[in-house]
Amino acid sequence: MMPEIEPAAENTALFGKYEVGRLLGCGAFAKVYYARNVHTGQSVAVKVINKKKIAGTALESNVKREISIMSCLHHPNIVRLHEVLATKTKIYFVMEFVKGGELFAKISKGRFSEDLARRYFHQLISAVGYCHSRGVYHRDLKPENLLLDEHGNLKVSDFGLSAVKGQVRVDGLLHTLCGTPAYVAPEILAKKGYDGAKVDVWSCGVILFVLVAGYLPFNDPNLMVMYKKIYKGEFRCPRWMSPELRRFLSRLLDTTPETRITVDEILRDPWFRKGFKEVKFHEEDFGSKLDGDEKMTNLNAFDIISFSSGLNLSRLFDASSSVATEDSERLLARESPEKIVEKVEEFAKAESLAVRRKKECGVELQGPDGNFGISVEVYRLTPELVVVEAKRRVGDAVVFKDVWKNKLKPHLCAAGSGTASHQHETES
Repeated sequence: MMPEIEPAAENTALFGKYEVGRLLGCGAFAKVYYARNVHTGQSVAVKVINKKKIAGTALESNVKREISIMSCLHHPNIVRLHEVLATKTKIYFVMEFVKGGELFAKISKGRFSEDLARRYFHQLISAVGYCHSRGVYHRDLKPENLLLDEHGNLKVSDFGLSAVKGQVRVDGLLHTLCGTPAYVAPEILAKKGYDGAKVDVWSCGVILFVLVAGYLPFNDPNLMVMYKKIYKGEFRCPRWMSPELRRFLSRLLDTTPETRITVDEILRDPWFRKGFKEVKFHEEDFGSKLDGDEKMTNLNAFDIISFSSGLNLSRLFDASSSVATEDSERLLARESPEKIVEKVEEFAKAESLAVRRKKECGVELQGPDGNFGISVEVYRLTPELVVVEAKRRVGDAVVFKDVWKNKLKPHLCAAGSGTASHQHETES
């Protein structure tokens, strides 16, 4: 089966960067392939989404949300999104390749000991608690969305049904019906609104039960009968479960959200505490350790849109998220990010502006009186192209436009830098 990709004409690698291999999985609107970064040798998974298949459907917003959420989450037990690329017809999620496959495949061979189940549960709660602390609720936690790496460590994946705090209504609750039937919380079935953190805890309880029992706590061939069992909290623990685990599960699978155990309480529970070691990591280090400085100069999906028809994802995203406004201007150039920054610094020196290098690939310029300021950031779009974004920090918008149009932009385009908009649109 040929990979569903659109490599550049002059190179068999996707975007001249990823050599695409075997098919790992296939869904209704996406396919996942194994791939290798030809420059670093790093293994990745590439999720290919056909834009035509999701155009005009609810999946558009799911794709936007998944990119938005995954790009902000950097945790050892969450599958990492390296970058998002796009062509006229496809969107490519370049993600961490998790070698061990789904936890579902492992549990299907037989139930786990309490100690092994507890180890996976430790990692699951660490990831879920991290998400909740950042206002992200997964809403579709199940063994199929939990992957294992080559060291047997758990990785949470598939944030397509996730919600963020911005989706909460004035009553403080979420109202979208979603999730997988056997793992869905009773309050979602009640259709009265629900707390995203509480429904994730319920799903974690179902997962823990499955790991130790080897079967679902709520199950029936008749979906409505199964929903009735969930709503009433009717489940029976097998005889091999310890009394401590039974008590813990009764708190996780409490049908009343208000009294259901919270993540903070889980962390203090005696059964959970056994052998628990808190995951300690520096988020910034974890976020960049695989790609180094390259992470700083790669565009994410929100920045790819609206530059040309060839890379137009505007149907998937709010126009306000990336188009230029009176406070920002953009330029497409064939130059290295480092060279662009050098040119901006040259311009600042000539104009007697103060310069401050930013942590990522960018600089801030400020006038002597502090009444005028510009922030310039540089992102890599392809191996040959970069996007320069200038934003007004302080000062009059008209002055900012004048400085950009008549001074800074011409300086950046001089001596071989040049805009690449027309060439880029043709090539894409």
